Amino acid sequence: MKRFSILLKNEMKLSIRDMNMVIFAVLMLLAILVILGIIYTGKPAYNGAPYTFMKQSFGAACAISMCAGSLMGLSMVISDYWECKILKRFLVMPVSPAVLLAEELSVYILYCAVSLVTLALAAVLFWNVRIRGSVWAFLGSWLPTTLSTLSIGMLVGGLAKNSKQAGVIASVLYFPMLVFSGTTLPVEVMTQEMQKVVSLFPLTQGITLMKNTFLDISQ
Repeated sequence: MKRFSILLKNEMKLSIRDMNMVIFAVLMLLAILVILGIIYTGKPAYNGAPYTFMKQSFGAACAISMCAGSLMGLSMVISDYWECKILKRFLVMPVSPAVLLAEELSVYILYCAVSLVTLALAAVLFWNVRIRGSVWAFLGSWLPTTLSTLSIGMLVGGLAKNSKQAGVIASVLYFPMLVFSGTTLPVEVMTQEMQKVVSLFPLTQGITLMKNTFLDISQ
């Protein structure tokens, strides 16, 4: 645990100094929430919806940070480790490569957690958004969604031959998931045919689960 904590501390410092994930996984999400709050305060999520757009969008906003951390952050880090043979060098060191991978996963889980807390505080303080369901049920949906989304990034980073290839694969996955998984356009307003297609995205299932637990929807 001591080795793990030292690695985690050092990698977290390097990541924060780089600022990419601080901007795209935390600050950008807060800016998006503020813009949505200004435009859609008090408005329903869609015609006939029993809840406001802000409440419906909270889980989707959390998912954006997961998607950014997974495909624009973690996948690139893992591919760099492969390309620079860092994981191979760890085979002859006291610390296992698995520990390094677990530490990187933990870094991006922390980013998602910080984003969640930041979004929750802003939503409560400025728009009086309150969870209708159970907090523990929501966290129980948030955690597996985070882990499953980040695992996609680890898979992309592990399969790509270099960081350039990882960037291409990540972009091909990132933008369709970002647009069609319910983060920008509610799944409910899509046609039945489109809903069947977007349901194949893992992030769609995660967003639906988070939205249902946040709004206390049983289905």
